Amino acid sequence: MYAVIEESGGQMKVSEGDVLEIDLRTVGDKDKSVTFDKVLMLGGDNPTIGTPYVSGASVTAEILDPDKKGEKIDVIKYKRRKGYKVKQGHRQRHMIVKVSKISG
Repeated sequence: MYAVIEESGGQMKVSEGDVLEIDLRTVGDKDKSVTFDKVLMLGGDNPTIGTPYVSGASVTAEILDPDKKGEKIDVIKYKRRKGYKVKQGHRQRHMIVKVSKISG
């Protein structure tokens, strides 16, 4: 069984046991799992397509790493003959989760 969920402005196809890297969200210190309620489709033997979401469906995932930094990206701005140079770095923060249950 698989599901298509809406997360961080995009769609992801997930199955049980998949490891996902999603955008950072605030969770409590004691929280061990996160629930995705915006399920667009449930697939398998009898697929269900939502309009726009499947009612009563959810995907539960356990948190493996609550705050992981991505690789560093350098942003460089330069204008020739003007003496203008700016260098700025950025590291996106992510959350690593493992899908444990698809219900619906």
